[in-house]
Amino acid sequence: MPHIMISYQWDSQELAKKVFEKLEGLGFDAWMDLEDMSGNINEAMAEAVENAMVVCPFLTEKYQASKNCKKELNYSDACDVAFVPCMIQPNFKAKGWLGLLTAGMLWIDFRNPDNFEQSVESLVKEITAACGDKVAEIALKVTSEETKQLVTPQKGRAFIHISTNKYLAETGEVITHWGSGSRSTLTVTDTPEDTSFWVQVKEKGSEIVFFKNYATQGYLGYDPNGDYIYTKPDHYGAEEWLLMTDENDDTGKRAVIIFANYGKKYLTVRDGELTGVDDVSTDCRWYLH
Repeated sequence: MPHIMISYQWDSQELAKKVFEKLEGLGFDAWMDLEDMSGNINEAMAEAVENAMVVCPFLTEKYQASKNCKKELNYSDACDVAFVPCMIQPNFKAKGWLGLLTAGMLWIDFRNPDNFEQSVESLVKEITAACGDKVAEIALKVTSEETKQLVTPQKGRAFIHISTNKYLAETGEVITHWGSGSRSTLTVTDTPEDTSFWVQVKEKGSEIVFFKNYATQGYLGYDPNGDYIYTKPDHYGAEEWLLMTDENDDTGKRAVIIFANYGKKYLTVRDGELTGVDDVSTDCRWYLH
């Protein structure tokens, strides 16, 4: 069974071991180095990377400065293993080689120890989103109903607006746009429906993402001229998005900011309507369902 590999700098071992033990308790096969390997990547570490379905780097300044951590994560990238970064140091921003490898990735917030259980749940959900069919293998083997719920692949991401507790969804209404054909309109709903789920499409090494509606297959877009959000059958510039971790949220949940790359606006809900705004404010926050 493919395992979850925890990549950490030695000073972070206490938290790394706690996460490791929690994952093992949920029925996952997890791996972490407990002997502080030194020198070049050795056979045991290489095998651990090659058999991993995902690598979870524990991001700190010392991790970024570590030559061994750099080798480990670069080798993981060369092996095309998925990453789900974990942020454990407050006010740290990855840069250089680490920033390059983790650019555009959602990181899981482990900065607040009071939210440890929620952070682990968020980690497992993001691993499920990142690894797809590989996680489905685990769902068939675990006995814990809690774990089965966490690792059963879903229809995609659902976005819950934190201020209103409403879901981003299509309305079912189709309008004709003079320049680009038919478009479907968007709204927010009280409960999740099939049109509330979005499949994330992203090319390796790019921060740009596209969101394809699970039910209709239309791509999410934003028109800055009319200030409206829509879906359409194909994607071009106006359907490019950046999905960023909300660094001000301290709940341990997957809190995000959604930015329209072409329109240069942040997606929010005001007066019950979807709109784009110039600056990030508290009502620009969304939780991933």
